[in-house]
Amino acid sequence: MPQEREITEAVDLTLGNGRLNPAAVGWTRSPLHRTDGVGHGRVGWGRNKRWEYWAVTFETHVAAVVVSDIGYAAVPSLFVLDRRSGEQISVDAISPLGRGTSLPGTLDRGPARARTKHLAIDIVATPDGTRLRARSKRVDLDVIAHLVPGHDRLGVVVPWSDRLFQYTVKDPARPAVGRVIVDGTAYRTADGTSWATLDHGRGRWPYAVSWNWGSGSGIVGGRTIGLQLGGRWTDGTGSTENAVIVDGWLTKISDDLRWQYSPEDWMSPWRIDGGPVALTFHPEHVRESVTQLGVLASRTHQCFGTWRGRVGEVGVDGLFGWVEDVHQRW
Repeated sequence: MPQEREITEAVDLTLGNGRLNPAAVGWTRSPLHRTDGVGHGRVGWGRNKRWEYWAVTFETHVAAVVVSDIGYAAVPSLFVLDRRSGEQISVDAISPLGRGTSLPGTLDRGPARARTKHLAIDIVATPDGTRLRARSKRVDLDVIAHLVPGHDRLGVVVPWSDRLFQYTVKDPARPAVGRVIVDGTAYRTADGTSWATLDHGRGRWPYAVSWNWGSGSGIVGGRTIGLQLGGRWTDGTGSTENAVIVDGWLTKISDDLRWQYSPEDWMSPWRIDGGPVALTFHPEHVRESVTQLGVLASRTHQCFGTWRGRVGEVGVDGLFGWVEDVHQRW
C-alpha cells in the first residue's frame, strides 16, 4: 500500500518566490498549512485559485454555498435542493477582478464574504465552529457547522509541480445546527441527521483539469462516519484526498481509487474501489451545471444519494452524500 507523509507541525505552503515549499507536501489531521502566499502579488496571477465551499444536508434539503476567487474573477454561488420534490434553486454570479469578495489567507484566520446584486454570503469562524449565512431572493440560510473537540480534518497538498499545486481541506461529518428558509418556509436541522461538509482550497492550478469527488456524513451503526473520496486530479502526484473519519478519528487512504459510472446515465449506480474501499453510490437526484464564458468553462454533474459498502472494517450502508464529475477550464 502506498504511503504519504503525515505532517504534524505548522508549515508554509509556498516559498518566498511563490513556488511550492517541498516541506509542505503531505497530509495532516488538522489544518497546519499557512497559505497566505497564494493569491497575493503578481506570482501566478490568473492561476491562483482560492475558495470556501460548504454543503449542508438536512432531512428535507441540501444547501451549498461557495465564496471563491479564481484569480481574475470572483465566482460566488448558492444552491438548494429540495430532497422531496427535486426542485433546485441556483444563484450564481461572476465578479471581474474579485469585486465584492474577500477570503482569508489561511483557513479560519478571518471571514469569507461575497456580495453581489442578488446574493450575500458570510462564512465566519466562531468559538463553536463555523457560521454559514447566505441570503438571496428566495433563500435565507443560517447554520452553525459545529467543530466537535477531537474531530480530525483532512488536509492534503497535491503537487503537480513546484509552480502548480493545491492545498485542500476536506472536512465532512460536522454536526449542523440552524435552518434554511425557502420561499418563506423554514426548515430546521435535526440532531443526528444534519451535517456540514467543508471543501477549502488554496493553490495554483493548470488551465484545464477534471476531477471526481465523493462525500458522505451520518451515523451508521451508532458511529459518526465522515467519508471523503477523490479521483483523477490527484493521479500521478503521489498524493490522494481519500480518508474515512469514524467518531472524529481519521484514517488516511493513500491508494488511488477506480471510479466507474455512466456519463450516459448519471442516475445509475457509481462504483468506487481501490485499497480498502469497496463502495457503491446510489443516486436520488442529479444536478447539472454548465458555464461557458470566454476563457472560463465548467461542466458539473453532481448526484445526491446514499452509499453502500465498506471502507476496510467500516460499513457505510445508508450514509447520505454525493458524488460528482467535473471538467473545468479556468
